[in-house]
Amino acid sequence: MEAVTSAVEKVKGFIDSLFHRSQNSYSRNPIEILKRLQRESFSEQMKQRDRLDKVERLLSFYKLSKGSPFQEASTHVRAEVDVLGAVLMMGDIDQQHADALDRAEVRTGIHTRFTFETTMRQNDTLVADFVACQEGGKNVGNISGRSLSLAKLSYVANVGDWFYAIAVPVGAQCRDFDIARNYSHKAKGLTTISSLDPPLLSQHNGGAIGFTVRKSNVVASLAQSVSGLGVQLGSDGIGHCLSTFGQVVCQLSRGVNLSLMGLHQVPKSRNHRVSLRPLTIPIGFLKQRNASENSVGASASSLGTNTQEIVSTGSIALKLETELDENAKVGGWFEMQNSNSNLRWAVTISDIFNEDLEWGVTFSGMHDGSKGWNQYQLESFLDLCLGKRFSLKLGTSYVADGDAQIPALMLRCIWSL
Repeated sequence: MEAVTSAVEKVKGFIDSLFHRSQNSYSRNPIEILKRLQRESFSEQMKQRDRLDKVERLLSFYKLSKGSPFQEASTHVRAEVDVLGAVLMMGDIDQQHADALDRAEVRTGIHTRFTFETTMRQNDTLVADFVACQEGGKNVGNISGRSLSLAKLSYVANVGDWFYAIAVPVGAQCRDFDIARNYSHKAKGLTTISSLDPPLLSQHNGGAIGFTVRKSNVVASLAQSVSGLGVQLGSDGIGHCLSTFGQVVCQLSRGVNLSLMGLHQVPKSRNHRVSLRPLTIPIGFLKQRNASENSVGASASSLGTNTQEIVSTGSIALKLETELDENAKVGGWFEMQNSNSNLRWAVTISDIFNEDLEWGVTFSGMHDGSKGWNQYQLESFLDLCLGKRFSLKLGTSYVADGDAQIPALMLRCIWSL
């Protein structure tokens, strides 16, 4: 029996040794090792993918619950410091010379502007401008300033390549609806009347809404604005003013643009001397039938002595720009007002030597048809760009206003951040 048992044990041990040897050889096979590693890595990748899917679902749920139009908006901040100074080449300055400078719109001083521009819905733009300024008054040593405050708030909605709408609830100007809304410092002259655009575009109109349509080589703009809301009534009882602005720009040929623009203003009076809050537009008032005849008669008699005839006013301007070559340009404009028969005009010739140096000459004037008064102004300037953020404009100006003749050296520095 013992011999049989030992024989069975030997056979069992021999079989076990054969089995373990084959298993070890199988595990040491490189192909099988790679297959095993591949299965393990695939399992880990699937687990990681499940975790990422859970995170994406949580983020999408958070965006839907906390969504807003500013969620993916990017805001760009720009700053501009505009300094304008003048050296009058004359000894004695009387009130006649001071009035001539004021009519020539020589606005010396320091102007600071901060612009916050936010891009929304990929094509729309929300812009907020904050302005602080310090200007000199008519009298020597009289300096008036304004602290940093909101000057403009606008929203431009691009519906397509041919149509966009503009809403300006605060600080609207006709320039906001011009085809060239990006007003560069090169368009600023040494004085307001010597700028490359008519003064009509710089007129403040309170709050406005309008649209622009582009078709081939013609661009048309139309806007409606209301100004004077939230302002104390004057002696004439005018509460606010409704304005309509229209512009048509036509590209006659390559480098030649013709612009026709007009502004129509209708003052609105209020019998009751009340001051409304800003952005409150009165369209109509319900008549009180229970008012006594005595109170009506008394108010009518009191208003009859102070009320003047309120008439609408308007301005029309024509602007022409021509590129003689790649560097030389000739531009001019004239503006006429129907209320006082005033006529303003300016002609500018400029040439660019290189990207950093430009020179030009501007001849402008004003004519008052009712008083027979004329003013002429001649300017020459040299615009030097010192880098991308600093511009220096040197120039001479000569103003002839009746008997007052004022030569001056002028300097404008614009620093952009």
